[in-house]
Amino acid sequence: MAPIHILVILPRWVGDFVMATPMLRALQNHFGSKARISGVCKPLFADLLEGTSWLDKIVFYDRRSRDPANRFTAVARKLRDDRADIALIVPNSLSTAALAFAGGAKRRVGYSRHWRRLLLTDPLAPPRQGFRIEPASPAGQAMDLAAHIGVPRMPLTLELATTSADERLTDGILGRLFPGSMTDGQCVSGSPLIVLNDNGAYGPAKAWGHLKCAQLARFTLDRFPTARVLVHCGPGDRDEARSVVAFANHPAVQSLADEPELPFGLSKAVLRRAAVLVTSDSGPRHIAAAFQTPTVVLLGPIDPRLSRSDQRHLVEMRLDLSCSPCGKRICPLKHRDCMRLQTVEDVGKAVVQLLEHTWLQNA
Repeated sequence: MAPIHILVILPRWVGDFVMATPMLRALQNHFGSKARISGVCKPLFADLLEGTSWLDKIVFYDRRSRDPANRFTAVARKLRDDRADIALIVPNSLSTAALAFAGGAKRRVGYSRHWRRLLLTDPLAPPRQGFRIEPASPAGQAMDLAAHIGVPRMPLTLELATTSADERLTDGILGRLFPGSMTDGQCVSGSPLIVLNDNGAYGPAKAWGHLKCAQLARFTLDRFPTARVLVHCGPGDRDEARSVVAFANHPAVQSLADEPELPFGLSKAVLRRAAVLVTSDSGPRHIAAAFQTPTVVLLGPIDPRLSRSDQRHLVEMRLDLSCSPCGKRICPLKHRDCMRLQTVEDVGKAVVQLLEHTWLQNA
């Protein structure tokens, strides 16, 4: 008997994509060789899954791609040529439900949101409080889809892997930025690697600011003089990362801004090695969670329930303001108080506490 073909349409945001990994693991654990599991994702995201074995096949899809082969019509044709028995549609968008429908999946499982109920054979009702839809973590929602087709629920522990190529690349970069570095992020002096991340594709409302990041770097180095502080960035955040380094003005503060390529494999290896990550509520936060890296996350406009997974050694910092969480990409009140009023001292104390409870105990 041929294995059942399960198609998983994965999210287009890094954090949501990583939060779907517990569901992918649960599918493989439950079905094993009885299912063939295909994933649909942006071409760039395939690097995130390198080193894992949950998917038998990946189909690239990006409706905004310059390559027609990765846009809706061509991808729908590919899916029809290898028709799925079940499609699990993790994003809540109309376009992904339409893709599963056009791709000919026999069963189409997803949440009945954004006018897509008629495109689904198995619409799931989103959780509500009265007439209002309750915010829910993408990790939990993805697991709901798997549970609907009989997969036992598993812990919402995010998981990724690095490859030997990722580790070699990171060895070289850290060795160049911090002379004396050794494999796996350890220096001869046994210094911790502190990673700062203040970027996010979602919008500027999430940002803490390069000046505060620089001040935090100095705050941490005053208390851990042998530490190394690495400013993480994406291709669109290079200038902000350079500004952090310039304002910190310390040889132990460096960034990835001048690396010619910034693949996800590099981010995975760097965040795996970090003693502590300090980050906005963005994709790198979830990559770090997949390696159980101790993390201080600065929550501003986004509801914290939208980012929950099972992670040890996590400190969520959030101010209880009447205007937060608003969920906006740009602060509608122009003041950004939910991020601006989070102080360097408060964040620094959280970093020191994590280092004392995790890195120092294992040093």
